Amino acid sequence: MEFNKVIEERYSCKSFDVRRVENQLLDQILEAGRLAPTAMNFQEQHIYVAQSKEALSKIDKVTPCRYGASTVLIVTFDKTNVYTYPGEKRDSGVEDATIVATHLMLAAKAVGIDSCWINFFDPEVVAHEFNLPENEEVLMFLDLGYATQDAKPLPSHNNRKALSETVSYI
Repeated sequence: MEFNKVIEERYSCKSFDVRRVENQLLDQILEAGRLAPTAMNFQEQHIYVAQSKEALSKIDKVTPCRYGASTVLIVTFDKTNVYTYPGEKRDSGVEDATIVATHLMLAAKAVGIDSCWINFFDPEVVAHEFNLPENEEVLMFLDLGYATQDAKPLPSHNNRKALSETVSYI
């Protein structure tokens, strides 16, 4: 799918059918995340693929926002392997993992897989539930699957501010 079409047609799907994401498509999506840029190329991201009944049940326990998705990606980053910016007030962890997650989301749409970015959960509860390493911080879940026939974007999805309201030339 042409890139502009991908970003125009992608929306946060909140109703998935039961079909499972094919391994070949999932691999393409994961590869897009692997190729995402990170500060100093530290590549501190780690992606957990939740597809088993047990893993999806744990997702349902920590958030009401799986929406029936057959696959959920848990995007984390290694807090001990981040670039610290000059001034030492910020590091690259959240933004690098966000870039990776965005690549995953857009790659999903490009191969015909619907998605929903989920951040309605307590990261510490998720880390405990999945027994994640202490050095990893959970950024988000990415629901993946096929939209039901009646799925559609939220009414506000296409409401966008004009460029003049969000861009300034200095």
